[in-house]
Amino acid sequence: MKHFINRNEELEALSRQYENKSSSLFVVYGRRRAGKTSLIQEFVKDKPYIYFLASEESELQNIYQLKNLIAEYTKDDYLSGIGIDNWDTLFKLLSKNTQDKKLVLVIDEFQYLGKTNPAFPSIFQRNWDTILQKMNIMVILCGSHINMMESQTLNYSSPLYGRRTGQIMLKQIAFKHYNEFFNNVAYKDLIEYYAITGGIPKYIEVFNGNANIFKEIERNILDKQSFLFEEPIFLLQNEVSEIGSYFSIIKSIAAGNHKLGRISGDLEVKQTSLTKYLRTLINLDILEREIPITEKNPEKSKMGLYKIKDNFINFWFKFIYPYKGKLELSDKKFVMDKIKSNFVDAHVSFVYEDICIGHMFEMSACGKLNFNKCGRWWGNKTEIDIVAYDSTGNDIIFGECKYRKHPMDVDVFYDLLKKKDQVAWKNDIRKESYALFSISGFTDALKQLAASRGDILLSQ
Repeated sequence: MKHFINRNEELEALSRQYENKSSSLFVVYGRRRAGKTSLIQEFVKDKPYIYFLASEESELQNIYQLKNLIAEYTKDDYLSGIGIDNWDTLFKLLSKNTQDKKLVLVIDEFQYLGKTNPAFPSIFQRNWDTILQKMNIMVILCGSHINMMESQTLNYSSPLYGRRTGQIMLKQIAFKHYNEFFNNVAYKDLIEYYAITGGIPKYIEVFNGNANIFKEIERNILDKQSFLFEEPIFLLQNEVSEIGSYFSIIKSIAAGNHKLGRISGDLEVKQTSLTKYLRTLINLDILEREIPITEKNPEKSKMGLYKIKDNFINFWFKFIYPYKGKLELSDKKFVMDKIKSNFVDAHVSFVYEDICIGHMFEMSACGKLNFNKCGRWWGNKTEIDIVAYDSTGNDIIFGECKYRKHPMDVDVFYDLLKKKDQVAWKNDIRKESYALFSISGFTDALKQLAASRGDILLSQ
């Protein structure tokens, strides 16, 4: 990435912590490649800071590394030449070298210190309570192993529980910022790039904006030497032990089995045995359980569907993992033919629905639409791409999204009229309107219909 993009809310959260007169302990965590280090580098660039990248080496090696960084920051030649074998002495020495301007101490990959020495969170908690929190300092604990970071810094059982003054779980970058990564790339091409890279900055970097998306896929994913070729394997290996079980579940969902019963049937295992795996994948921000947007009790709903949130992981399990044997034999053509014939209908069209829901929220935020809940809706035999409503009023919007080569015609709207009456929500008093999204635009007939009715929004 040539320049820092977005993350304004996260930078503001970090800045508020820094501007606080007291010390602060802030946690930044999230999946690999999400841009945590870039965020922190942007934040500290105009501040005094020590950036310590922990490793899986021995504890003494990590102590030695941080000692040298402190010596460099304080310009203390004596400190750089002495041996220190414990954290307590190290933090005491740091406290004696404070300056007027607040110091930012970044401990990146914090979880490795707890992995090397399980007692380290307790050691750090003691030093925070007795030394660090009395300093003019902001400590940032950063890590990419979500489960380990949560257990070591956020969970009730962690020694650091109650000490943190804030936290950020860094998510993918939203589609609305994608145009900032590429120069002169058509909107449709941006959607297809997003459908693969899913808002992970490191993934976006390897794509150069070539209009031929399939050449980019072949170069950056199908090539056995590319880092994306086995990225999901490394991603999950960092977080879970039974990687085969998790892969089977994700593969089943990617193949179209979204209901718990269908997943268990496909894998030939009991539904109850899947619960812990699904919960873990949700905690890792890989899956989500989606329910019809009008459900009153989401947690108890029997209509829940499991969906892969991450576009890249979804793409990889649809098109790479099932044919990995072919790729190992360098048969790229077979896999590429599969991708070309199914890329839009089996993948991009669903991502487009998410993008359209995002547009709905953007229009709501600027006052163009009135609703506070928006999402998909489905019944036993009917699905509607978008239903948005004002839970405190009577306004409801029904929407459809089409990612097709041809402009949307009036038949889509009339079909929506037939389906919308099945949505049980204030049927007698609600005020209905419609939102239609089409990547290829609209026919003149549909434009005329929208103009004559006044309750149809047309958007790409």
